[in-house]
Amino acid sequence: QVQLVESGGGLVQAGGSLRLSCEASGRTFITYTMAWFRQPPGKEREFVAAISRSGGSTYYADSVKGRFVISRDNAKNTAYLQMNSLKPEDTAVYYCAADPIVPFQNIGDSRSIHYWGKGTLVTVSS
Repeated sequence: QVQLVESGGGLVQAGGSLRLSCEASGRTFITYTMAWFRQPPGKEREFVAAISRSGGSTYYADSVKGRFVISRDNAKNTAYLQMNSLKPEDTAVYYCAADPIVPFQNIGDSRSIHYWGKGTLVTVSS
């Protein structure tokens, strides 16, 4: 089992940047595909980005492609989400997710994911 703790959220003006971090407990971080999801106010949770166990493969939701970058440092048991050119519509609670079983290409289906963080709020002002 793994515990995930997000940090780095906050208030930022449109066009600004933030970097979210997700620190995982345990010694098996490298066995988990990692992903970020978000839930805007009054809306359902949606996929943002995913990264493979080695960090060699990534993919993104169309809404963030070219602006967000997902990465991981397996030595530090931490995944990151660098968010640039932020827009008001990026306002949401951002959740870190991890799974040791779901194939990388299917991690965007949140129903299958075993482990979730509690989330960190990102607010982008216009």
